[in-house]
Amino acid sequence: MQQPATPWREDLQLLDPFEYMEVKWDFVLVCNSSSLDSTEEEKRRKYMSELEKKCFKIKKVRDGEKIFYGVLAPKDIFRKYIRLLKNPDENSGLNHTNTDHVFHTTRIRIVHFILQKTSIQSDGIKENLEDLIKRGVFETVFPLHALEDQCGKELKKKWAQWRDVIYTQPVAEIREYFGEKVALYFAWLGWYTIMLFPAAVIGLVVFLYGFVHFNSSQISQEICAANSTLMCPLCDQNCPYWPLSDTCTYAKVTHLFDNEGTVFFAMFMAVWATVFLELWKRQRASDVSGWNLYSWDEDEEELALELINDPDCAIQKHQHSYLRSTLVLLGVVAVIAVLIGIAQALVIYRVVATVAFMRSEWELLKEHANTAAVMSGAVLHYLTIVIMTKVNRMVSTYLCNLENPRTFTDRESSFTTKVFTFQFVTHFSSLFYVAFFLGRINGYPGNYVRIAGHWRLEECHPSGCITDLFIQMCIIMVLKQTLSNCVEFLSPIRSETLYTPHEGQVYFLERTFTLDMGVSVERK
Repeated sequence: MQQPATPWREDLQLLDPFEYMEVKWDFVLVCNSSSLDSTEEEKRRKYMSELEKKCFKIKKVRDGEKIFYGVLAPKDIFRKYIRLLKNPDENSGLNHTNTDHVFHTTRIRIVHFILQKTSIQSDGIKENLEDLIKRGVFETVFPLHALEDQCGKELKKKWAQWRDVIYTQPVAEIREYFGEKVALYFAWLGWYTIMLFPAAVIGLVVFLYGFVHFNSSQISQEICAANSTLMCPLCDQNCPYWPLSDTCTYAKVTHLFDNEGTVFFAMFMAVWATVFLELWKRQRASDVSGWNLYSWDEDEEELALELINDPDCAIQKHQHSYLRSTLVLLGVVAVIAVLIGIAQALVIYRVVATVAFMRSEWELLKEHANTAAVMSGAVLHYLTIVIMTKVNRMVSTYLCNLENPRTFTDRESSFTTKVFTFQFVTHFSSLFYVAFFLGRINGYPGNYVRIAGHWRLEECHPSGCITDLFIQMCIIMVLKQTLSNCVEFLSPIRSETLYTPHEGQVYFLERTFTLDMGVSVERK
């Protein structure tokens, strides 16, 4: 018996049915209008047919040059999800009587998984949804809010607002709206912010102590009084001898951050880090216990989703390859070597820049050549961090694909480890050099260590390298926080509207918060 044509094949509506129909659609796939005999249209038909075989309901809507496919998953897949995991209803976030909650994170995660795993054959090549989006068959895919969902409206009112900065985060509402993983992140972030308060108070006290004793440091007084003590030139050509008293202000500023209270602050921070970690373990255990997540296993969930998507699927077995492991290890070592090389390039830049600034005709730049070289080097270090952050993510993704982890959890853990390692070297290699090597390997008058036999390595100030380290860290942190926040605030403006609607029609608005399962979209 021939089945009747589904709505996405025949019923092409010009009005927006998502606003008026009783059906609550799970996801919307967006594409540009194209001719019926085009390759893109043929691939869309094949993809929708594959979804139909899995009992998905599909609705096709046209608005100008855009076409929207509303996708609704059958209720049976959510019952299978609960049954396979053998979790109580409160664990899974779903219940047997209300499995059609549109914007529940568990439902979105299940449907998104099936959409991503659904593939078609085209010219002997297997293409999934991600491949189809890359090839322009679909423009994007996103889930929908429920009109009656009050949780999102409440979060807008009492979360992420400046007036609520002194109040506790609504972690329970965040969990209900975004899921446990996102809720745990914000729970940790709130706990970390609270625990930073005593550390900030102690740090402020130490800073004020150094400010009060700004002029009373014994080292600073000796340096300021050393009018007759001449120091060796900072470069080999056109650099005169200079009196030690010229660095009087520099020595006082050093004492501002490196004084007797700094030792106490270092010991306090060591104890604070341990206390913070142990208290967070207790808080996390309390949250996880309240959410009934102790028996939760992401690998089991992924296996359940694979079986729901395809009952005849072949589960990927764990396969260890010495060749892949060796290639991944060599790749990691190569990236770390490149990052250390970039740090050494920054060292060479500061050496060359110091000499160039010393020969400058600008008197102010000539007098503060070392400080100017450190500051410009810090700016270059920040630019290196910005560029290498993107490169590190790309390389980590490639190495993870080469490693071929068995499950998504293994892939996520491997990716996190690689990105953390690369980012740690990127951020701190240059700082480690300033803190532990600068001024200790440069030699002495008559036997200086030189780069390429020409440029002398830079030296620390007579009072130490702490000020150079402070200048570099301060510039990097200020630039990273200010510019990064500006980008985060301004970049969504460029991509806020998904498409330009006709006057009086309903349209979709892309929000700024993006999860790994897709983009949250609010209907207006």
